[in-house]
Amino acid sequence: MSDLPKPLIPQRADPYIHKHSDGYYYFTASVPAYDGIELRRAKTLQGLATATPKMVWLKPETGPCSELIWAPEIHFNEGAWYVYFAAAPSREIKHDLFQHRMYAISCKADNPLEGEWDFCGQIETPWDTFCLDATTFYHNDELYYCWAQKEPGIKGNSNLYLAKMASPTEIIGKITRLTVPELDWETIGFWVNEGANVLKRNGKIFLTYSASATDENYAMGLLYADLDSDLLDINSWTKVQQPVFRSNEPKSMFGPGHNSFTQDENGNDILVYHCRQYTEIEGDPLWNPDRHTFIKSLQWDDNGMPVFGKPGEQ
Repeated sequence: MSDLPKPLIPQRADPYIHKHSDGYYYFTASVPAYDGIELRRAKTLQGLATATPKMVWLKPETGPCSELIWAPEIHFNEGAWYVYFAAAPSREIKHDLFQHRMYAISCKADNPLEGEWDFCGQIETPWDTFCLDATTFYHNDELYYCWAQKEPGIKGNSNLYLAKMASPTEIIGKITRLTVPELDWETIGFWVNEGANVLKRNGKIFLTYSASATDENYAMGLLYADLDSDLLDINSWTKVQQPVFRSNEPKSMFGPGHNSFTQDENGNDILVYHCRQYTEIEGDPLWNPDRHTFIKSLQWDDNGMPVFGKPGEQ
């Protein structure tokens, strides 16, 4: 077992790392108990491994966000910290889906591990349906919100959507459906597109996402658009037809996905992702804690496209 690739942080799924202007890296992820939002910070990427975690928000005992706190992401928007996450009122499955909706908390302190966090409420979309995995990014000085949601009338658990934001907690205007699970590799076990994240390089905006069931079939896909295009025009986007990052059996790295991007101390692009190191999961995979946070270098080819390589390899 000692030959297995070593995680940066064990038992943290859906990892998100934000490199801030204060010189610190900020890390958050789903914790195995799904009971709150944990942050840690360090001056280096490797320092996150030993940084003391701080639970900055715990789920209430009852109410719409009292169960299954999933996939938090920490962002610095409009001069304040925001953590976007999904939560459910119970663990009950309704209409073949969990009952998650999207929420945010915010903090105005310079150090979000020490400041007070306020609950901002739900991020509303036109459909009152299962939704999760929100991320935000700025483009041409406008704030965008990208998320996964079940749209009535479309087969599967979730598609990816994009909209502009009127504020860090409110979407506004046109909503664009970016992608639905339609390819063979996106529809194994479950029909899922989720866990989007964005990186802008080489005149393009790249949007990664994850698809299929969260076992060894989980894999990452890619969309991209020109930076000077209208991001809310679906015709601006190209969808790569094959997964860009998938299980690497020789290294015992299974189901990589729900990624984010950061940079190392020298400014090189880094892929952040979770992965399991075995396939025989006992019981419900939801409660298996062994999705670990890994990082690896992200390379670029001569055409300016990202080269993800394989999980467990640098």
